[in-house]
Amino acid sequence: MKLSTYNFLTSKSIRGVKVGYPLKLVVSKQDEVEAEFNPTFIERLLPKLEWSTVYLSAEVVGLQEDIPKEFSDDIVSNQDVLQKLHHLLLEVDILEGQLECPETGRVFPIKDGIPNMLLNEDEV
Repeated sequence: MKLSTYNFLTSKSIRGVKVGYPLKLVVSKQDEVEAEFNPTFIERLLPKLEWSTVYLSAEVVGLQEDIPKEFSDDIVSNQDVLQKLHHLLLEVDILEGQLECPETGRVFPIKDGIPNMLLNEDEV
C-alpha cells in the first residue's frame, strides 16, 4: 500500500462512525520501490491530501525530518521537498501492518501490501 493511498482511507462505513479518519497506521514491514519522479503529479496531488495525515504517515515510517510539519505554498516551488514527498507518497510501500479506526478501534490488516477494509455484516 502506498502512503498516498493511506491518505484517502477511512472507516466511515462502520455503523456509528462519524469521521473514521485518520486511521492509525502500524507498519510491521515496509519496502521502497523506485518510481519516476513527476513533480507535476505531486503538485496536483497536494490539494487533495490532508497534510496532517501526510505528516503522520511520515512519522510512522521515520521520514518526518524530510517533510514539513505544516503545509505552505512554498512547498510547490521547492523541488527538494517535492522529491521527498514523492518518495514518501509513492516509493514507500507498506507490505504488512494494520490500520485502526480512531473511533471504534476496529483493526484492518495489511497483508502483501493490500489493506483489507471489508466489514462484517453486523458492522454496516
